[in-house]
Amino acid sequence: MDSDSGEQSDGDLSSGQESFNSRSLAMQAQKKILSKMATMVVANMLTDDTSSEILDELYKTSREFTKSKKEAHKIIKDVIKIALKIGILYRNHQFSPDELDTVERFKKKMNQAAMTAVSFYEVEYTFDRNILSELLLECRDLLHALVEQHLTARSHARIDHVFNHFAHRDYLSELYGEGEEYRLSLRKICNGINKLLDEGTL
Repeated sequence: MDSDSGEQSDGDLSSGQESFNSRSLAMQAQKKILSKMATMVVANMLTDDTSSEILDELYKTSREFTKSKKEAHKIIKDVIKIALKIGILYRNHQFSPDELDTVERFKKKMNQAAMTAVSFYEVEYTFDRNILSELLLECRDLLHALVEQHLTARSHARIDHVFNHFAHRDYLSELYGEGEEYRLSLRKICNGINKLLDEGTL
């Protein structure tokens, strides 16, 4: 009896509100658990060996290009934050049918960009920074459209920060250039992308 009345006062509920508030609390708890599960799933995708290696090499090449550890770190941090937020929205079924169409268009465009990036590495004299840059900027624009109703201006700024950096024509020229500091990283990035393509992740 005492424990019941203790629980009652903890929640500050009257008997008439009890079932409504209990349901509400249960729903909140469920959302929290779902959100945490989604975060873990997306985080696991980003922390598997292949994705981790790609991100590590993107960090190295970004650091080399910007001459700033801080900036390179921020770029990769923004990649992870964007991926986590979109993953959570997707897994919690927050996207409308139209937005799900945009998800599919984004996946196709990202897949095209990934295959193009690998092809430019594997086939000599085919590299065209304008083509790859344009594909990445199209990915950026699709992401902006996708999260328009869901994320803040800060998230949109992160999307710009990431894609404008990786689509920068000078960065792409350096990445695919003759510099030894980039060649090894590019090889590892493309090997990783190939694995993700084979697995159907990209």
